[in-house]
Amino acid sequence: MPENELAREAAKESSRYRLLLQVTDQVARAESLPEAFNELAPPVLALTGGEMLNLSLHDSRRNCIVTRYWKKNSESGEFRPSLVDEVASGWVWKSQEPIAIPDIEREPRFAALAPELLNHGVRSYTVLPISTPSHRFGALGLGKSAPEVLTGAEVEFLSRVALMGALALERDRSRHALEEQQSLVAISRELSSTLDLDQLLPAILSSLRSIARYDRSILSLLDEDGKSIHRYGDALEWESFVNHGRAIPLEQALSAGAVRTRKVEFLTATDLRDLNEPLAKIMYEGGVKSVCSVPLIAGNKVWGALNPSSTAEQAFGPSEIEYVQQVANQIAVALQNAHAYRQITELKERLAQENRYLEYEVRCANRTDDIIGNSPALKRVLDYAAIVADTDSTVLITGETGTGKERIARMIHGMSQRKERKFVKLNCAAIPTGLLESELFGHEKGAFTGAISQKLGRLELADGGTLLLDEIGEIPLEVQPKLLRVLQDYEFERLGGTKTIHVDVRLIAATNRDLARAVEEKEFRSDLFYRLRVFPLHLPALRERPEDIPMLVRHFAAKSAARLRKRIDTIPEETMDALMHWKWPGNIRELENFVERSVILSQGSRLNAPLEELREEMPRKSSESGTTLREKEREHIVEILRQTRGVLSGAAGAAARLGLKRTTLQYKMQRLGITRKDYVR
Repeated sequence: MPENELAREAAKESSRYRLLLQVTDQVARAESLPEAFNELAPPVLALTGGEMLNLSLHDSRRNCIVTRYWKKNSESGEFRPSLVDEVASGWVWKSQEPIAIPDIEREPRFAALAPELLNHGVRSYTVLPISTPSHRFGALGLGKSAPEVLTGAEVEFLSRVALMGALALERDRSRHALEEQQSLVAISRELSSTLDLDQLLPAILSSLRSIARYDRSILSLLDEDGKSIHRYGDALEWESFVNHGRAIPLEQALSAGAVRTRKVEFLTATDLRDLNEPLAKIMYEGGVKSVCSVPLIAGNKVWGALNPSSTAEQAFGPSEIEYVQQVANQIAVALQNAHAYRQITELKERLAQENRYLEYEVRCANRTDDIIGNSPALKRVLDYAAIVADTDSTVLITGETGTGKERIARMIHGMSQRKERKFVKLNCAAIPTGLLESELFGHEKGAFTGAISQKLGRLELADGGTLLLDEIGEIPLEVQPKLLRVLQDYEFERLGGTKTIHVDVRLIAATNRDLARAVEEKEFRSDLFYRLRVFPLHLPALRERPEDIPMLVRHFAAKSAARLRKRIDTIPEETMDALMHWKWPGNIRELENFVERSVILSQGSRLNAPLEELREEMPRKSSESGTTLREKEREHIVEILRQTRGVLSGAAGAAARLGLKRTTLQYKMQRLGITRKDYVR
C-alpha cells in the first residue's frame, strides 16, 4: 500500500477513535439514546460518508419496530412503526445477525422498506444489532447513496457505536428496574404502616400516585356481597366523578371483566367510548387511550382491581404489566391483612362484650336453680317445653309476674341443640325507649350523640344461641317492624350502619301482658304478635298450683338459711297452711321474698313467718277485687289529668308524668272514654 494511502487510513482510524470517545461521552451524558444521536449522527455520517443513520428499537408493547433517522443534510424524523418481519432492522433484531444490502433496488426480501429508503436517497443499507449478552434492544443502520458495501473498518466502527448504544440502553433498563424496586419497597412500607382499613385507604391512594409513568389510577374494591364495587381515585380532580367510596353495580364498573375472570384486561379509547358508563365517557373525553385493569387477588379471593390509565395508546407492555401486577399484589395483601385485622378486632370486641354480659349473668341470683314443683299444671308446662326445646321455633311464654318465665326460657335453651352457645336476655321494660333499639340491634360509631364506639346489639351477641326478649309487650310500635324483619329474614342493620347483618338466633319472648288485647287496642302489631305466637306457653299462677307451695317453701327456706348462715329445721303447720291459702299476686317471686324475710326474722331453727302481713293484705285485696284493671287505669289517668289541669305535653304534663307519649295518652283517653268534664272541675 502506498505511503500516502497508509497515512490517510491512519488518519481515518484516528478520527474513528476520537469519535468513539465522543460517542462514549455523549451517550453517558444524554438523557436518552435518541437524544445522544442528535449530536452524534452528523460526525458519524461525515466519517463514514453515509447518507442516513437509523436507530431502530423494538417496542415490546406493540411488538413492532420504531425507527428514528438522521440525514446528512441535518434532516431528522421518524418512520412509521413497522412489523418485525417487514424491515431489515426487524430481521436483525430477531436473528441477531448483521445484514448488508449492496443495492436496495435488487433486494427482494424487504419490499416495504425499499420505497422509503430510496425516497430519502439511500441506495445501499447496512444494519447491525444493538444488543448485550442479556438483552436485545434493536438495530443500527447506515445508508449510502451509492450501491456499495461498507469496508471492514467501517463495519467495525459501527459495531462499536452499536455496542455503546446497547450499553446505554442496558444502563437505562437497570436504572429503571432499580427505580421500580425502590418504588415497590416504598409502596410496601407505606401499605404496611397500618392494619386499620379506614387508615389503609389513604395509604393505598398515596401509593398509586407514586406510579408516575401513568396519568391516573382508579382503585376498585369489591363489596362483601360480590355484586358491587366501591371506586376511589388517586387525585383530587378525579374525586368529583369517581365518587369516593360510592358503590356501583359490578356490571357497570370498568374492572368488571378483571374481577370476574381474575385476569388482566385492557381497554382502549374505543372501548371507553362504547361503554355505557359515565366514568368511561369522562375518561374518553379526557384523552385516556389505554386502561389496564389488574385484579387484586390474595388468599384466593378477589378484593377488587387496580386500574392505571394513560393518554398514550398501548401504554402497557409486558414490563409495565409486570410492575403493575407487583403493585396490585401488595395492595391485595394489605387489604387481606386489614380485613383480617378488622375481623379479629370485631371478634375481640364481641368476646369482650359477651364476657361482660356473661359476668353479669353469673352475678344474677337463682339462675341455675331447678324448677320446683310436681303439680299437673306445672308438669304440663314442662312437657310442652321439652317438646319445643328440640326445635328452633319461636316460643311466646305468657304468665303473671313472678311465675318463672325466664327460668322456663333458660330450661328450653338448656335442652335445645343450642345449649353450648349463649343465652342472652333483654328486658324490654327496663331500658328507656330511646336506647332499646340500640340495645337490641347495636349501633355504629357516631350513629347518635354519645355513640363514641361501635356497639354490638343483643341479637349479635346471641348469634348461634338463644335470645330472650322479656316484657316483649313493652317494645315501642316504631321498633316492632324491625324485630319482625329479624323473625322473618334473620337480618338487620345496626343503627347508623348500612351493612346487612345475618344472624342465627332462636327467639323466646315473654310477657305478663295480654298481647291479644294489646293488638285489639292498636298497641301491638298483629303481624308481630302472630309471628311470635308460633308456640305459646302459658305458665300457671302459683294460686293455680297450691300443691307446689310446701315444696317451694322448704326449698326457699333452705336456700335463704344457707346464705344467711342460719339453720331452719321446722316450718310450723299453721304457717304452711296460711301460705297455701294466700293468693300470691306476686307468685313465686313474692313467695321467695316472703320466705327470705321469714328466715331473717327467725331466731332459732323454727321458721318465724310474719303471717300478720298476709292478714292485713287480705281485707284490702278483697275490697279491690271488684275493680277491673281497665277501671283502675282510667281512674289513674283522670287523677293525673286533674293534677296537671288537663295539660298533656311538656315536662310537667300528664304524658310525661305517666311515662307515655302524648299521642299514646290521647289514644288511651279516647279508648277509656275520658273527656274534659272528667278532669276539669
